[in-house]
Amino acid sequence: MSMTLRTKQILAAALALTAVYAGVWAAFWPRQFYDRFPGWGRHWVDVLGPYNEHLVRDVGGLYLAMAVLSVWAAAAPRSRLFPATGLAWLAFNVPHAVFHMRHLDMYGSVDTTANIVALWGVVVLAALLLVPAPHRRARSRNTGHRSTAEGTAQQPCASQ
Repeated sequence: MSMTLRTKQILAAALALTAVYAGVWAAFWPRQFYDRFPGWGRHWVDVLGPYNEHLVRDVGGLYLAMAVLSVWAAAAPRSRLFPATGLAWLAFNVPHAVFHMRHLDMYGSVDTTANIVALWGVVVLAALLLVPAPHRRARSRNTGHRSTAEGTAQQPCASQ
C-alpha cells in the first residue's frame, strides 16, 4: 500500500485544522474551552475534574505546536516530514485516546460515540501519514532530469 503526497497533504491539513480548533481555544480562552469543549452544547472537559488554567493553556500550546508541524507538512510536502508529523501526533494522541477510553462512564451514548470517533479518528489520520509514498522516477521532458514523487529534480539522466 502506498499513498500519494497530495493525499498526505490533505491528511496533514485535516490534522492541522483539528489542532488549530482546540489549540487556539485552549491557549487563549482556557476557561471557555474547559466549560464548553467541543462546542455545540456538548461538555467533554469540565466533567473530568477541576479547572486548571495552567494545564488547559499548556494543552492549547501543545495543539498549536502540532498545528505548526502539520501546516508545514501540508504546505511544504517532503516525504520525510510526513512520518515525523504522524509520529508526533501518535505520541500525543495514543495516550490521550487511551485516557479518554478509560473515562467514558460520565458521558451519554452520543458523547461517548463522538469521543471515540474523534479520538481514534485523529490516531488513524496520524497513522496514515506513516504509509510510504509511491517511489517513482520519471524523466522530465524539459530538463532531462529525473524527478522524484516530491517533484524535486535529481541528477541528469545518463542518456542525456
